[in-house]
Amino acid sequence: MNDPIAPFDRNALRRHRARAARIDNADAEFLFAEVGERLIDRLDDIRRSFPVALEIGARRGALRTALSGRNGIVTLIQADPSPAMAAAGTGPRLAMDEEALPFGNASLDLVLSNLALHWTNDLPGALAQIRRALRPDGLLLAAMIGGDSLIELRGVLAEAEAGVTGGMSPRLSPLVDVRDAGALLQRAGFALPVVDIDRIDVSYPDALALMRDLRAMGEANALAERPRTLARRDVMLAAAALYAERHGDAEGRIPATFDIVYLSGWAPDASQQKPLRPGSGQISLTQVLGEDDVS
Repeated sequence: MNDPIAPFDRNALRRHRARAARIDNADAEFLFAEVGERLIDRLDDIRRSFPVALEIGARRGALRTALSGRNGIVTLIQADPSPAMAAAGTGPRLAMDEEALPFGNASLDLVLSNLALHWTNDLPGALAQIRRALRPDGLLLAAMIGGDSLIELRGVLAEAEAGVTGGMSPRLSPLVDVRDAGALLQRAGFALPVVDIDRIDVSYPDALALMRDLRAMGEANALAERPRTLARRDVMLAAAALYAERHGDAEGRIPATFDIVYLSGWAPDASQQKPLRPGSGQISLTQVLGEDDVS
């Protein structure tokens, strides 16, 4: 059910993903494929076994082959908020709302999330549920769209609509800032939290092609306060013209920026390293750096 004060319409999100599941456009999956590979690369750096794993935002299940058997994964459950997406894959699949995890406490060893958590209305609550579902020393490894993603599109849409209609409608989602993500992990109870950001720059022939791709990805506007009518053609054309004028290159192509925020955190366990107590160091900085450097 949708919270009346929540930013996102979750039913609209499921409809958008169902529509994307029906579109046979492999090119539109490029961002999820690229970020999925980068998540797997990060998992390769961890020398641990995770027998029971959950992937949140699995879409059509493209990562199953790459994940199965990796890091000792025996059971991989792939989940998506859209039943249509969940039905498109193979193996254990689950249509699941990431804001209401149907898993018991300490039942999972690993939770992966590939570009799904940016649609949650209660991100701290979702992270807390993931933390409770992880066994001690279990791992969360997630990627979400954040930062200054689509900053070019945000700017020209706002300016074009203001110029054509004299007002502005909510069209693009609020995104998590990398500086806030670490605090969210700590608030949810994760140990050893790590957050970093990676920028992916994509080139499109024009702004309308970018907007079509977002729709084919299932990433169309799902704001609860979005306009319920189709976008005005004159606004879209004005935005496309501004995009080309402000950001187009010599060949007439336009860039699109995607900032991917990566989060990792561990369910607390006694075996994990602990930071030293402040003031407990036994070596003076003078011994290490020399008296002049310390001065």
